[in-house]
Formats: sequence, structure tokens, C-alpha cells
Amino acid sequence: MIADTAFRSDEQFTQKEFRRWVERRPRADINRYELIQGRIVMTPPAGQAHASIEATLAHRLREHVTGNALGTVFGSSAGYDLPSGDTVEPDLSFVSKERMARGPRTGPDQFLRVVPNLVVEILSPSTSRRDRTEKKDIYERNRVDEYWIVDPRQKSVTVFHLADARYDAGLVFRTGALRARVLPKLRLALDQLFAG
Repeated sequence: MIADTAFRSDEQFTQKEFRRWVERRPRADINRYELIQGRIVMTPPAGQAHASIEATLAHRLREHVTGNALGTVFGSSAGYDLPSGDTVEPDLSFVSKERMARGPRTGPDQFLRVVPNLVVEILSPSTSRRDRTEKKDIYERNRVDEYWIVDPRQKSVTVFHLADARYDAGLVFRTGALRARVLPKLRLALDQLFAG
């Protein structure tokens, strides 16, 4: 059986300690690290299907967001220091220009200190359980407006909307076009997303 994570620290870390720890990692380290409930969690690199979906989705989201001057789309290397004390690195995220303008200023080499409007996680064997539970709870607690879970095996996208500080049951898209509340004019054809 494949483990859910390759590494989870026994020690507790603050966001500041975590940043220092990440800065000391060797440049050759290709793993991803997040701070979840005070513990460092390492995730190994993703597979081909995950990478293909991420590239397609990033392109479509960026094209829509930039073309309509809505804000910024960030890829999987963007880290967020969230108010809950967690530091996450979602596969994709969107921050509206209004939210970015209100948020604290950070330098180009620092983690973002704003709560994204939209977070997308693409399931893989090493992250599936955590994306559906721990990370969903973190995004809900920090009031991320919309959370998408993309399942390459099922060829589906589950979209959760925040209402009264809680996520709804989620709407599952398997065919046709995906629609989003935070990006109401976006229409994303699922057959194109899962074509690779």
C-alpha cells in the first residue's frame, strides 16, 4: 500500500520557523513542503496525468483571468501563509485584484499573505486523502470562497462553495462545462481538461 505522505514531521513549527526551514533546503530538492497543523508535510513530485491537467487548467484560468483583468492566477509553487497558521502550496489558485490590493504586501520571494478566492487541488495517490480532508478543512477555516478537487481517475471536478463560513456538499462535474461562482463567465470544457 502506498503511504499518504512521504514525510510528516514529529515536531511542531510556526510559519516563521517553517520559512527558515524551507530556505535551507538544497536547490536540488524537488519535493513540495507545506505546514499543516504545525507539522511539515512533504509530498513527492506528481505524475504525468496530474502535470498535464495542471498545465491545461493553469493555461485556461490564466487566459480567462488575464483577459478580463480579474486578478492573478498562481501555479503550484506559490505558497500561502494563511491566518490559521498553516502554510499551503495548492496546485492552482486565483486571487482577485481587489483582494490582492487589500492584502498585506509581500516581496517577490516571500509567501503570499492573502487568502485566495479559489484553490484547486489535483488528486494524486500521495495527496488524495489529505486534499479531501485536512486541506479542505484548512481552506474552509480560512474562508477560501471556492475549492475545486480535480480527480484524474474519475475524470471529475468537485466544486465546493463557501456559505455561512462552511463549504456546501459540493457539485460534481463529469461532463459538459465546469462553472465557477468566483469566475462566473468561465466555461471550462471537461473533455479538454481530461484529454491528455
